[in-house]
Amino acid sequence: MLDLTGKNAFVTGIANNRSIAWGIAQQLHQAGANLGVNYMPDEKGRYEKKVRQLVDPLNPDLILPCDVQDDKLMEEMFNAIAQKWGKLDILIHCLAFADKEYLMGDYSSVPRDAFSKSLEISAYSLTDFARLAKPLMQEGGSIVTLSYLGGVKVMPNYNVMGVAKSALEMSVRYLASELGPQNIRVNGISAGPIRTLASSAIGGILDMIRMMEEKAPLRRTVTQEEVGNTAAFLCSDLASGITGQIIYVDAGYEIMG
Repeated sequence: MLDLTGKNAFVTGIANNRSIAWGIAQQLHQAGANLGVNYMPDEKGRYEKKVRQLVDPLNPDLILPCDVQDDKLMEEMFNAIAQKWGKLDILIHCLAFADKEYLMGDYSSVPRDAFSKSLEISAYSLTDFARLAKPLMQEGGSIVTLSYLGGVKVMPNYNVMGVAKSALEMSVRYLASELGPQNIRVNGISAGPIRTLASSAIGGILDMIRMMEEKAPLRRTVTQEEVGNTAAFLCSDLASGITGQIIYVDAGYEIMG
């Protein structure tokens, strides 16, 4: 029943074959969507090469550079999407950053510049994406981002990223309210801890995964594929009445006391 044939989907944040963004891209492709992806530009082109090799089996229409702190690159990326596709149906936001040094220790020790950079990349980038995507979603669309339980509850070794995820989740709600009249839906997925390049920066991530396996109702952690399935559902007509929501894909861990 889940059919995204003919839909244009742009996925950001693919880093390697363990990233959640990669799991989402695979499920969107399997559902029939036309794919576009981004890579973080660097002087030696290492990220571009890695992303191109990884996504080659998915036959993406677009592979574009994107640095959310570079306004010119952001504009050029969405201009390229407009020129290639003419419209955008699905936008996946899987971008976050915090200096590893400030994920631990006292939260009050986070300096202003580290706080601002984390909020800009992890939360404001969704708002900027929505602003640029809106003109391309004249026929409606779906925007999905990734959050974590640390955005609503205090989690060890998460600190400034927890505040950034909290801002991200409220951005989902405000954007959903703004864009709803254009039939653009905005939702977030709060995934359980998964071993990825991003999560490796969090101290004690393996302990968190073990705790989830012990305490979650399903007694296990979740997979990139399961998160990808939820994203594909949220981007499909099957979820046409869902917007402004944070969907937990965490084997039920969030409900436990």
